[in-house]
Amino acid sequence: MEPKACVIGAGPNGLSAAIVLAQAGIKVEVFESQAIAGGGVRTMELTLPGFCHDFGSAVYPLGVGSPFFSSLPLRNHGLEWIHSPAPVAHPLDDGTAVVLERSLPIAKTALGDDGTAWSDLMEPFVERWSEFVPEVLRPPIRFPKHPLLMGRFGLHALLSAKAICNRFTSGRTRALFAGMAAHSFLNLDDPLSGAFGLIMAISAHAVGWPIARGGAQSLTDALCKHLASLGGVVKTSNRVESIEQITGTELTLCDVSPGQLLQIAGSRLSDHYRRKLADFRRGPGVFKVDFALSAPVPWKARECARAATVHLGGTLQEIAASESAMRNGEHAEKPFVFFVQPSVFDPSRAPAGKHTGWAYCHVPNGSTLNMLDRIENQIERFAPGFRDCVMARRTFSPADLELMDANLVGGDISGGDMGLSQFLFRPTSRGYATSDSHIYICSSSTPPGGGVHGMCGYHAAKLALKRVA
Repeated sequence: MEPKACVIGAGPNGLSAAIVLAQAGIKVEVFESQAIAGGGVRTMELTLPGFCHDFGSAVYPLGVGSPFFSSLPLRNHGLEWIHSPAPVAHPLDDGTAVVLERSLPIAKTALGDDGTAWSDLMEPFVERWSEFVPEVLRPPIRFPKHPLLMGRFGLHALLSAKAICNRFTSGRTRALFAGMAAHSFLNLDDPLSGAFGLIMAISAHAVGWPIARGGAQSLTDALCKHLASLGGVVKTSNRVESIEQITGTELTLCDVSPGQLLQIAGSRLSDHYRRKLADFRRGPGVFKVDFALSAPVPWKARECARAATVHLGGTLQEIAASESAMRNGEHAEKPFVFFVQPSVFDPSRAPAGKHTGWAYCHVPNGSTLNMLDRIENQIERFAPGFRDCVMARRTFSPADLELMDANLVGGDISGGDMGLSQFLFRPTSRGYATSDSHIYICSSSTPPGGGVHGMCGYHAAKLALKRVA
């Protein structure tokens, strides 16, 4: 009989797991509770008709750089990457901006006295990206295939972002790197915060920080179409409350949070494993805002118009204070804001002459504080008159985000805290496996963690196939 499997959750990891299983000749069904597949990779009219907003993620350095996605014919299914002239801009209060150029040699020149130090950090990994990225997007406790390359990275990986910033002489370069490292959701003096900053910067030079033409949904749709070409089926508006609903399958892969796994499959799991799942630490949350705009953002620093992503937080010290407040359960008065302006480079996102904006800041998990004014104050700080451009806005508290995607527990977009111990063993020391040999977890709560790259699903499915072979 033809082997069968099911995947619970049609986010990028669930779809990736399903594709791996289908490639192996297994008949796969994917069950998604929402009406549209994608999880955090969806595009919807969230403000006004004709304004297309990315509900979750918007910019995809690890999407375009993903070893698994790159192996699939997603372009044949409509996926097209759009690169802004520069990956990211970081405005400062003097009316200028630090711009990270995609070309490493050009960036070396643009960063002046810090150019050599920046290049020396990034170049070994940019030049060997195709060898480097599979290593960083797999479980960290495996012996590397390229030990010298990863040994060199390891010398920096455990450093804090502040320690790496000490290599630079200019406050401008330090601010730029701090913005990269803030993607970690860690204190900037925590171990591993520097590693996240390095990966973000390396990817900017190696593959860029593109957006998907038409919105994030284009990536999800391409994955769904490829899965369909392999015989897989995605069933939306199909919530799985209990694994007992699923019959006749040899494998079940779950693109869900550890808490959801307990609810869905707890009856099939050992007491010890259930306790380990219950101990899993959630990561901080985010407060997100989508804007419908009557005009492009009026940046004081014109260089910001060259980048799809703009980091709003000022100096290293300000960004560190913002992230420290969040880690301490507080709300920064001047939060570090991640801002994306996709319609500047993809006019299909908004009616002619109009634009969309996408912004979020970090908050404690489950926060109920409305951060709208603080976010807009940060945007106004670097783009006076921004509020005059706002035609409509839609806010998402952590609870709102979780309501639209159950994996975003308390607004946590990283799949769990990224502190050192939980980074090494996600969600338990078993990794993708559970105490039941037929059930696996493949969400961003497994290695390598958050980000849109599909590698959690890829590795989980590969392990499942190996164990049932």
